[in-house]
Amino acid sequence: MTTITFYKTDGFYYGFEEKGHTGFEEAGNDVLCAALSSMTLLLINSIEVAYGCDVDYRIDEKTTDIRFITKSALPKFEKDEKKQFAVSGLIYAYFIQLMDLVEEYYEYLDVKEIEREI
Repeated sequence: MTTITFYKTDGFYYGFEEKGHTGFEEAGNDVLCAALSSMTLLLINSIEVAYGCDVDYRIDEKTTDIRFITKSALPKFEKDEKKQFAVSGLIYAYFIQLMDLVEEYYEYLDVKEIEREI
């Protein structure tokens, strides 16, 4: 099972951690794992490259665990309010998309959110 925990503070999403393999299929044939990887990398690249934000992320090649944090989603670190809302909004959109997937793949995917200060 893959567990994805989203971090937010004062209603602003600013990061997440993904841990574990979905186990939906064997490695190399797991379409759920491939979908998660694609969505995750799209999100990271969008925030880091397209929006030009500083991000802190780590991908463990052996376990495929991912940790992603960006201060650009938080008012105390980002002065540009439009950028702040766009970044937090993208992370929230990822959360919503994953919650939709949980409805069908609840045996392979767990998504939660926690309030946590940076």
